[in-house]
Amino acid sequence: MSKLSAARYGKDNVRVYKVHRDEEAGTQDVVEMTVGALLQGDIETSYTQADNSVVVATDTMKNTVYVLAKQHRVSPPELFASIVAAHFVETYRHIHSAQVKIIVHQWTRMTVGGKPHPHSFLRDGADTRNVEAVATEGKGIDIRSAIAGLLVLKSTGSAFHGFIRDEYTTLPEVSDRILSTEVDCGWAWNTFTTLKDVETAVPNFDDAWNSARKITLETFAKDESASVQNTMYKMCEQILTAVPMVKAVDYSLPNKHYFEIDLSWHKGLKNTGKDAEVYAPQSDPNGLIQCTVSR
Repeated sequence: MSKLSAARYGKDNVRVYKVHRDEEAGTQDVVEMTVGALLQGDIETSYTQADNSVVVATDTMKNTVYVLAKQHRVSPPELFASIVAAHFVETYRHIHSAQVKIIVHQWTRMTVGGKPHPHSFLRDGADTRNVEAVATEGKGIDIRSAIAGLLVLKSTGSAFHGFIRDEYTTLPEVSDRILSTEVDCGWAWNTFTTLKDVETAVPNFDDAWNSARKITLETFAKDESASVQNTMYKMCEQILTAVPMVKAVDYSLPNKHYFEIDLSWHKGLKNTGKDAEVYAPQSDPNGLIQCTVSR
C-alpha cells in the first residue's frame, strides 16, 4: 500500500525589479531580485485524487509576489521574504507552511564626475545577498540570511600540512600556497514569533549582512591559515559575537586549486617551489569544506 509521505509546490524564478523615486532629492534607488515560494499544507488530494480545489495556482503565487512588492518595501530582503511567506499562511487556511527564497542581485550606484549618479548603476560583482524565510502556522517565522558567490583569492598566507598520510596519499605538504574559494556563508536568526517581530528587527538585518561580509573578507585576508577548516571556524565565531540575534552560522567553501607548472623541460626554466610564478587554475575536482557553529 502506497501513501503520499511529503508534498509541496510553488513558483520559482520570479524576477522582480522595483524602483523607488525620491522626487525631493531627485534620486532613484533600485532593487532586483529573484523570488521562489513553496507551499505545504492540506494539499494531499491534489496529488492522490486530482482535486485541484486545494491548489493555489502557481501563477497566482507569482502575481501575489508582484502585488506585495508594490504594496510593501522590498528591502531588507529578510522583511519582504517574511511578508510573502506570512501572506500565504494567513490567507489560505489549509496552507500551514510557506518557504520563500530571495536572491538579491547587485546594482551599485555609479560615480560620475566624482559624484554619485542619481539614477545609473553597475553590477560590480557576481556575489548575491540571499534570504530564506519559512512561515509556519503556530510556530512563527524562521529566517536564514546569506552571502553567496563571493569569489576571493590570496596569493600567500595559507598552509596545509600535518594531515593523514597513507598508501593513498600523493598530496605534498606545503607551508605556503594560494588560497581561493567562493564563499557561501549563512546565519540563522532566532525564530520570530510574528511578522511584527520581524519588522522590529529590520535595522539588524543590513547591519548583520555588512558585519558578516566584513568579517569574512578581513579574516580571509589576515589569517595565516593553517587550513580552510580553521579559518572558517574563526569567521563563524566572530559573526556569532557580532550579531547576538543569530543562533548559528554556517559556511560552505570549495577549495579552488592553483597548481604549479614544472617548466624545467624548457631549458631548465625554474617554476616550482620558491621560484613558482606561473600556475594552472583548476576547475575540478575541488575540495569542499563545510561547517555550522552554533551557540
